Amino acid sequence: MHKLTYKSGHPMKLSFIITGIILFITGLFTSCKQPENRQESKKSAVDSVAVFLLQKQPVNKQISFPAELIPYERVEIYAKVSGYIKALKTDIGDHVQKGQVLAILDAPEMIANYAQAKADAQAARSKYLGTLDAYRRIVNASKVPGTIATGELEKAKSAMQSDSASLEAFHSKLNAYGQLKDYLIIRSPFTGIITQRNADPGTLVASGNTKPLLVVENNNPLRLRVPVPEMYSAAVPDTSFINFTVDAQPDITYKAVLSRKSGALNLTNRTETWEYLYNNPSGQLKSGMFANAVLKLGRKTPSFLVPSSAVVTNLEKRFVIRLKDGTAEWVDVRNGISMTDKVEIFGNITAGDTLLVRATDEIKPGTQLMPKLPVRQ
Repeated sequence: MHKLTYKSGHPMKLSFIITGIILFITGLFTSCKQPENRQESKKSAVDSVAVFLLQKQPVNKQISFPAELIPYERVEIYAKVSGYIKALKTDIGDHVQKGQVLAILDAPEMIANYAQAKADAQAARSKYLGTLDAYRRIVNASKVPGTIATGELEKAKSAMQSDSASLEAFHSKLNAYGQLKDYLIIRSPFTGIITQRNADPGTLVASGNTKPLLVVENNNPLRLRVPVPEMYSAAVPDTSFINFTVDAQPDITYKAVLSRKSGALNLTNRTETWEYLYNNPSGQLKSGMFANAVLKLGRKTPSFLVPSSAVVTNLEKRFVIRLKDGTAEWVDVRNGISMTDKVEIFGNITAGDTLLVRATDEIKPGTQLMPKLPVRQ
């Protein structure tokens, strides 16, 4: 019995040994594969992102700005002296020439003062001529020694000089009253059109009036003033002309010529005023009209343009995300001219930098990223 059992159990023991060897080899192979699988899973944990290489490009853009038409010259006419309006020679809408009489004032007291000053000046002149003649006679007589005392000669000279000074004073007074008398006639300072009239004949006027008697405007040419935002103020216009339209005639495009720039920013709205001139001989456009001006702007040299999605703006800063050795970093930038799908940026950036196409503040600095093949801007 023992002999048969021993012989029949030997194959079973051999099979157990073979099975153990197979399990050992399988475990060894599995343990060798695990580090490789960890490395592959670690690699797959790094996100891949679309990037592009930063390059400088020409910047040109056509922008529409609100603008305003104002007269080339405008003056509000007030009365320099007190008086009543004797006559108004013009009314609103009248075209006037430089030096043309617009109104005549009546001030009897001033006329009387002028007449009195004129009479005083004539009396002073007569007195001066008398003392001057007396002085000359004494001078001639003093040529004979002992005829005229030295004191008499000096006395006559002093009287002549005193009367001469009085005559000059009366002449100055007469000129002053004459100037005031001229203010009674109001003339146009330039060629233009009467746009306001706020008085009638018989109205009492004075230098303290709050409303002007008349307003004169020169509307040929007209000034087209365009407030250009700060970010565009350093840009160069494509041409010296600008096209604009007005609401009253939206189907007609007008052209104006660049005249001057203000050279400073308005601190209220951070804009620089660019002024264009439009010749308006027929008066088809009116001062005070609002206009829509189309301006073509560009930079003298190429600048950095990036997709709008590459710039992140939050409550704290504006930045782009740059990849350096596979690590993300935030770079602060400032916006420039905005294009249709791109934006000009300035900052601590250089040509050839690798930037994310779609940046977000969820990608923190130091994040490991896998860049995709560069895409064209």
